[in-house]
Amino acid sequence: MKKIYFVLLMALPLLSFGQDLVTVNNEPVQELKGFKMYPNPAYGNEVYITTESNGTKEFKALFAKGFFIFRYFWNWMKQFDTHRIFNISNADEFDTLALDVFRFQYENNKVYQQFCDHLKKTPQNVSDHLQIPFLPISFFKSYKVLSTQKEARTIFTSSGTTQSITSKHFVPDIKIYEESFLKAFKTFYGSPEELCILALLPSYLEREGSSLIYMVNNLIDKSKHANSGFYLHNLEELHQKLQELDRNRTKTLLIGVSFALLDLAEQFPMHLKNTIVMETGGMKGRRKELIREE
Repeated sequence: MKKIYFVLLMALPLLSFGQDLVTVNNEPVQELKGFKMYPNPAYGNEVYITTESNGTKEFKALFAKGFFIFRYFWNWMKQFDTHRIFNISNADEFDTLALDVFRFQYENNKVYQQFCDHLKKTPQNVSDHLQIPFLPISFFKSYKVLSTQKEARTIFTSSGTTQSITSKHFVPDIKIYEESFLKAFKTFYGSPEELCILALLPSYLEREGSSLIYMVNNLIDKSKHANSGFYLHNLEELHQKLQELDRNRTKTLLIGVSFALLDLAEQFPMHLKNTIVMETGGMKGRRKELIREE
């Protein structure tokens, strides 16, 4: 539909101005010899035209008007189609899309562009997705990182475990985030409607702005299971619920922050046959950080 609008809208300046003949000394000219335009590409609000016959100033104004109408609708058309991200079918498509995303971020995200320029990495010399620079997380603590002129409708914040200054993730379109985690969830765990989803996330529930809580709450709503829900510090109640669900052979997903899962396992050892445990978040300063082997 955007392409149809684009063609129709582009026809307007062409029909209005493209058929006019340039007249010099009242003689019609069929073509412009030695045609030059500067600056090229155009960045300002004015475009200068020179020809061997030095066409009229009126032509300059008409051409500029048509050119900027074109540039406006080209910028409108090139807004990134985020649905492409969720429909990758092979490695070649991933490589192509990764470079397209890099180009889009470079052109529309001023913070990222300056970072890439400092590293001398631009769309002109980056030809492989492994060459794409990653913006350090510290930038999300110091700058407003956005790739659009739209105001952020949602702002997620980090837990601030390692430092008092939290990172901020400005989200203009929450639907993209929702589509992202739902697609990934269904790939690895199946449909949330088929699961009883329990969440043991005390450190996240105790603060605002958690993207994890937003995600889990969305999944719990979609599960439609009467026993799905959050648990804060009521480990004994959670223990009883897990055993009841297991006896009934209910497919269950337990999403828990690492330190709380360890507390649950130490206080209430269980052998569950119908439960998947998703660990997230780490120790959050509540316990000694452990490596996987430990």
